[in-house]
Amino acid sequence: MNRTRSSLLWGTVGALTFLVLVQGYRLLVGPLGVTLLNGAGMALVVGAVVSLVSYAAEPRLAAKGRT
Repeated sequence: MNRTRSSLLWGTVGALTFLVLVQGYRLLVGPLGVTLLNGAGMALVVGAVVSLVSYAAEPRLAAKGRT
């Protein structure tokens, strides 16, 4: 699997995990004051950050695994 595709998949996992955590909080504690549009926007930001970090970190982690 190429590096870009892998980082985009990790970003998707990060965004979906964030949305699950928001829903879990809303179920257990109560309303956050976060609308659906705000939550989706924050999930996109989280997904983008996770994608960038995984893209940057993959070569270093791959090099550590070869030793």
